[in-house]
Amino acid sequence: MDQWLEEIRAALPELVVYQQEPMKKHTTFRVGGSADLYVCPKKQELPVILGLAKKKGLAVTVIGNGSNLLVGDKGIRGLVIEVGAQMNAVEVQGNILRAQAGALLSQVATKAAAAGLGGMEFAAGIPGSMGGAVTMNAGAYGGEMKDVIRQVTVLTPECEQKVLSREELNLSYRHSCIPKNHFLVLEAELSLTPAPEQEIRAKMAELREKRVEKQPLEYPSAGSTFKRPEGYFAGKLIMDAGLRGYAVGDAQVSEKHCGFVINRGNATAAEILQLMKDVQERVKKQSGVTLEPEVKMIGEF
Repeated sequence: MDQWLEEIRAALPELVVYQQEPMKKHTTFRVGGSADLYVCPKKQELPVILGLAKKKGLAVTVIGNGSNLLVGDKGIRGLVIEVGAQMNAVEVQGNILRAQAGALLSQVATKAAAAGLGGMEFAAGIPGSMGGAVTMNAGAYGGEMKDVIRQVTVLTPECEQKVLSREELNLSYRHSCIPKNHFLVLEAELSLTPAPEQEIRAKMAELREKRVEKQPLEYPSAGSTFKRPEGYFAGKLIMDAGLRGYAVGDAQVSEKHCGFVINRGNATAAEILQLMKDVQERVKKQSGVTLEPEVKMIGEF
């Protein structure tokens, strides 16, 4: 690790490398131990960082906005790369919008609206970034990323850039080919539909109101905790199992929306994980349905 630090500082003197960086600062759950090393690089710095990490046998974890993550209390060994503020450019040409992987979905939706392009309204309130949204085919209110993606540029494990078409991404409910192939999303190209800006903004405002009304946005969470089981709604199954408000320490099933696990202030990752297991067991016993986590767990618990 020390050797990697020495060499990366020589190769990229402007890159800021944080040591023992608390991951609770970088996840919407506001929990998690420290990362050994943490960087937020520019696009052109990625091949150098990844190449050196591979050469030194340093474990690498890539994150975006941290909105769908549960990081273990013991933190993350090796290097965490945040594809974020240094990679968030958004540009529009005709009905095509290009967004780097670190661009927030809210930023992308606003830019699309200003250009009179519809199709991203569903994503305006999702607290994630473009890279994560593409990787898990994020969706809400009847819309999904697969509805608007034209193509995506990724970095392969060999640090080569590759352009994948929508078909090649193999997008389905909360799924793409990206994790399996260990690709890193660099940029997405979206094909949007011209529409009056006023209508687009009205739709975004309507969906924002729905979120505020129905979701526990006043507490840290990772959004919907479980995937939607076919033919069911996770929140209703959890509510029907009598788990509204169920808590383990400061982790709690939201009373406002049972599909959300919230951090009431000082929850640990262990408490959240235990609560999720309890919910899965109770729902399975009550309804026979197996709930799959939508939240991705990383690090050491």
